[in-house]
This record gives sequence, C-alpha cells and structure tokens, in this order.
Amino acid sequence: MTAPKRKLQSILVTGGSGFIGSNFIRWLFNKPDFTGRIINLDALTYAGNPCNLADIDETWGQSRYFFHQGDITETELVRDIFSQYDIDTVVHFAAESHVDRSIHGPAEFIQTNVMGTFILLEAAREHWRGRDDVLFHHISTDEVYGSLGKTGKFTETSPYDPRSPYSASKAGGDHFASAYFHTYNLPVTISNCSNNYGPYQFPEKLIPLMILNMDAGKPLPVYGDGMNVRDWVHVDDHNDGVWRVIKGGRNGRTYNIGGGNEQHNIDVVKTLCAVYAELKGIDHREIEKLISFVKDRPGHDRRYAIDSTRIRRELGWKHSVSFASGLRRTVRWYLENKDWVETVRTGEYRRWLEKNYEKR
Repeated sequence: MTAPKRKLQSILVTGGSGFIGSNFIRWLFNKPDFTGRIINLDALTYAGNPCNLADIDETWGQSRYFFHQGDITETELVRDIFSQYDIDTVVHFAAESHVDRSIHGPAEFIQTNVMGTFILLEAAREHWRGRDDVLFHHISTDEVYGSLGKTGKFTETSPYDPRSPYSASKAGGDHFASAYFHTYNLPVTISNCSNNYGPYQFPEKLIPLMILNMDAGKPLPVYGDGMNVRDWVHVDDHNDGVWRVIKGGRNGRTYNIGGGNEQHNIDVVKTLCAVYAELKGIDHREIEKLISFVKDRPGHDRRYAIDSTRIRRELGWKHSVSFASGLRRTVRWYLENKDWVETVRTGEYRRWLEKNYEKR
C-alpha cells in the first residue's frame, strides 16, 4: 500500500490537555522526525489540566506549540483556528469520556461527542475544499462495539452495539466521521482503542483511582463481582498507533488499537495492591483489605477485547510496554507526582467522587 502524501505540519489536537491528548503532544514533540507545530484546543473542563503540558509550553510555546482554551462546539472559534493556523491535520481526542458521568448526565456527551465532532468535520470540509494532503483523524473507543461473551475479539468490521450514553455518543461521532469520508470525500481515518493507562489520567478512572485511594487508606471500590474483563494498552503504545495511522493509514479506514492484554478488573486491582505494597515496603494483604465490592454500574459491559491485526499488518505497529512494567511505571508516577494530583483533586471532581463512590 502506497503511503498517502500528508502535510502534517500544522496539527490541531482537540482535548490536548486531557489524559491521552497531553501524552500524545508530549510524545510527538519527543520524536526527532516531527518538525511541525501543534495547536491545542481544550475547554479545560474537569478532566483537562494545563499543568499536563507546562513543560511543553515552556519549551515550545508560541513557536511550535499554541494553546487555545475553548469548546469544540464553538463554531466560529473552530473556524478561526483553522484559518489562523492553516490547519492541515486534525487529531480529535476531545470527548466526554466517563461512563458513569454519561449515565448521570447524558446531554453533555451528546453535545460534545456528536455535535462537537460534526462542527470540527464541517470546519475541516470548508477549509480544505478538496485537498488531498490533509487528514481528519477521529479517536474512538472499543466500547462502541458493545459487550463480548467469553470468546472472540472486536475487529474493524464488528457491528456497533453501544450500551451506555457514552458509547452511543462516541458511536455517533464515528458514524459522522465515516459519513463525511463517503459523502464529501473528506480524508478521514478512525481508530478505536482499548482501555488506556499511564501518567496524567484523571483520578476517576480505575487505575489512578485505586492508586490514590490506596495511598490515602480509603476503600477500593470494585463494581459487581469484579470479573468484568478489559483490554489494557499503555498510552504511549496507543499514541504510537495513532501516529502510524496519521502518517500512513488509508483514507476511510478504521484501525483498532488494543493491548492484547485482557484482565479481570479485580485482578488489575490486586496487581496494583501488590505493586503499591512492594514500592512502599508493606504487606500487600493489608492493602487488599481495602477492596470493597459495590453495586454494579447499569449496562456494565462484561468483556472487551481488541483484534489489532490490521494495524500490525498494514502499519507495522506493535507493543513496546508490557502490562507489568507499564503498571509499575504508572504507580510510581502517581506516587512521585502528588503536586499534580492535588491540582486535580479539587472542586467539581471532589464533590462528584464523594457522591458517586465514597458514599456507597
């Protein structure tokens, strides 16, 4: 397959101050062969934190890195950014992303994940007007495929079967991106990833929540029987896959990026207990006493698993971070970056966490 000729010099990263987006920006600036500039558009809602990229801003700010605080649903703002920076690539991470939040308040998910994606696609279509050296890359999730039984894996041709307002809204964004390729010939690629983990992840998600609760001596809440299965991929491996798709993925093509690492939720929590205890020099059984099984989430998918054959074969992607080493690195990062933790464990997050986890 001949690689597409894409410019990749003025890249709009939406949601670039969030977990995966900030890791992507940092990862890209560490690549010697990347010579372009990045424009980060982030609304800085509860999960976005400008501290995530303070070092990048200090080094590259106003030369190759430009930050704009704003919402992807602000049509005029999005159009102005396309025009001001002559955007040639969009990497669309921005999304409301927590299933529990979508259950309690689905409207925001529809607004951001569906309408926001539509507004970005329209801005790209208007600005590019038939160019073929450009790309709109849409980041999605394996949750759009629904739930698996005990066997099998999701492929790029698996039927969509979203089970939560979150996954339904992401599925809507996927369909709009695909439709713009087929209807308007807009250069579009899509990637659907499994569960990411690593530094800078907001502490409502399983791994950072468990680490920080352990450190505070608080209960470790596990949904249901803890036997739900997730496929985990380190954020650096995911971002390597994203970049390979951006550089060489076929227009109109979807690529699944999975960790090839299925784990029961309870096993992840117990492994975290063991790693934390080892780093702290204490007995892991004392930490495991904090595990507390709580009422299951409505519509909780039982198992996800990703088949990454396509991206491996077509683009040469492979893992570089094992789950054991990645988990250890992640635990150590949260323990060594307590100042960062304190900047996010305030305000809305604090109130939401107390309401939805700690008072069950």
